[in-house]
Amino acid sequence: MSLPSLKDTIRAFGLDAKKSLGQHFLLDPNICERIVSLGGDLKGRHVVEVGPGPGGLTRALLNSPADRIDAVEIDERAWPLLEELATFYPNRLNIIREDALKLDAASLAPAPRQIIANLPYNVATPLLIQWLRQAASWERLSLMFQLEVAERICAEPDTSAYGRLAVLSQWCASCSIALRIPPGAFSPPPKVHSAVAVIIPHAQQPSEKLFKAMERVTAAAFGQRRKMLRSSLKAIGGEKLLDATGITPTRRAETLTVAEFASLAEHHLNFSQTL
Repeated sequence: MSLPSLKDTIRAFGLDAKKSLGQHFLLDPNICERIVSLGGDLKGRHVVEVGPGPGGLTRALLNSPADRIDAVEIDERAWPLLEELATFYPNRLNIIREDALKLDAASLAPAPRQIIANLPYNVATPLLIQWLRQAASWERLSLMFQLEVAERICAEPDTSAYGRLAVLSQWCASCSIALRIPPGAFSPPPKVHSAVAVIIPHAQQPSEKLFKAMERVTAAAFGQRRKMLRSSLKAIGGEKLLDATGITPTRRAETLTVAEFASLAEHHLNFSQTL
């Protein structure tokens, strides 16, 4: 028995995209293969996919040299479809019937591990932050977002897209937009363009406490991004913090480099530990 086409499979199982789950199914096999190729040589790798839906990207992953695919899917309507797909690739597709936001994805498989996924748009950003907290666990993340979100991840200082997401992402990893995808590639077509961001974690990663300090600093700084730093950071140390780092108090958050934010986070953590 041969593997049915993706369209025939979707028709057989009556699977349609749910707006409430932020689903937009990617059906073009050529685009799916291009996304998989962004992971580099997958031989010997374990790949986590979040939100496989009808399995278009999953098929491309299974056709790669990856050792195993752990597909995390919360939508129970897709489970029978994925179970059928698994029968064509014995011992290579593991279906995780859980909410990715409540899951320690790094615990699913041994290293070296990657995440390659067309993320549900409504949970894409919190998932990324969750994975950045454990960036040391990942070799690479190739993730599809709305184009606007991908641009925010990769934004440079002094640009309108630069903010908390850019600082957290670029502090932990090298980030780039590798592929832009038009709405027509999806079913149903979203109202926005999409893009795949490739995120390669740095060799050295912050401690859990330092990451939390960076979250507090960036939340304060960009929560009132039009204010000068002496005002926006007032609740977490303000002038004292800026004096310690040598950052001019009249500057605004969007002008700071990632390195300057790292200095603020380190001093904020040190001050909090000595109180």
